[in-house]
Amino acid sequence: MIASRTRQRLKEEWLLWLFAALAIALAVLDPQPLASYRRWLQLPTLAGMMGLLIAIQGIRDSGLVQHAAVAMVARAHSLRGLGLLLVSATALLSMVLTNDVSLFLIVPLTLAIGAVSNLPVLRMVVLEALAVNAGSTLSPIGNPQNLLLWQHSQLPFLHFAAAMLPAAAVMFVLVAAFTLLWLPRDRVALSPERIDGVVASNRLGTCSMAALLGMVLLMEYGQAPLGALLLLALFALLARSSLARIDWLLLLTFAAIFLGLGHFANLPLVHQALDRLDFGQPLTLYASGIVASQLISNVPATVLLLERTPDAIALAVAVNVGGFGVAIGSLANLIALRLAKQPHGLRLLHLVSIPFLLVCAPLVYLAWRWLG
Repeated sequence: MIASRTRQRLKEEWLLWLFAALAIALAVLDPQPLASYRRWLQLPTLAGMMGLLIAIQGIRDSGLVQHAAVAMVARAHSLRGLGLLLVSATALLSMVLTNDVSLFLIVPLTLAIGAVSNLPVLRMVVLEALAVNAGSTLSPIGNPQNLLLWQHSQLPFLHFAAAMLPAAAVMFVLVAAFTLLWLPRDRVALSPERIDGVVASNRLGTCSMAALLGMVLLMEYGQAPLGALLLLALFALLARSSLARIDWLLLLTFAAIFLGLGHFANLPLVHQALDRLDFGQPLTLYASGIVASQLISNVPATVLLLERTPDAIALAVAVNVGGFGVAIGSLANLIALRLAKQPHGLRLLHLVSIPFLLVCAPLVYLAWRWLG
């Protein structure tokens, strides 16, 4: 029975198999030194993600998320109001805790709210994926590409944030407007039979919250592998059942994505194509950053274009806009969908996010050029 479920689960991991095949094919066709594979694998990022998964699973198992969900729904009046609150919280958190950490906090809360109310969960998760892209755009520490470009440009923190403000403002206004248009007008309806706001384990909840805070701090100071090992040891001793429920295949999927896209971005053909473009032209750089993000995700696109552009802010605007569109544009999109585990999530994300990119891209460009 267990073996059958495992086989079925592996069949559903098409994204893992796709990028694993890409990584293996490129390794065979274009062998590289071991150091290159280690660099592409981004072990600190994977370690940070593992630590977050462990801490959030502990918070879920403790019942704290369900308790918070019941408290929030009890104070909400309309689905649109509740949705706007979640979108705003997601965007604000992404400015200070990064886009992926925000989703690890907000998506489980959204699932818990959906379990006791009529909130359309998948729509809400798609909106939250859009919101983290918008909110994290403003902050130099909101996402990996901004952090990289901020450190590369050596601009003051507030200078970088001020330069990104027009783009971030346009993005957030569009997300907020779409939230009000897309969510139903209905009032929030509770399902009393599903309500269970009792905290199952205060000790697990307290330890997991402390673990989450500690993991974020260690990630901030570049000690993500140490934090992940400490959390793994702690939960192995105190909450082994929580470890068994973690989505370990998510980590394997991202490892395959990092290896496949990292290698692809470094192919000679890719660099030759880029050599033909004039990145001194703002529109060329803007379009290139967006297109590259759609093909290889916005963090590898940033690394690929970083040494070719004289304007770090222009590249930051481009790759942040490139987080919309196809799911691979920003890894935050994939994290949101994976945490939600909703049927047809990828299809709905694309039905929303691709048109959103087509509307957002020209408006952000105009705002950035006029107000930046």
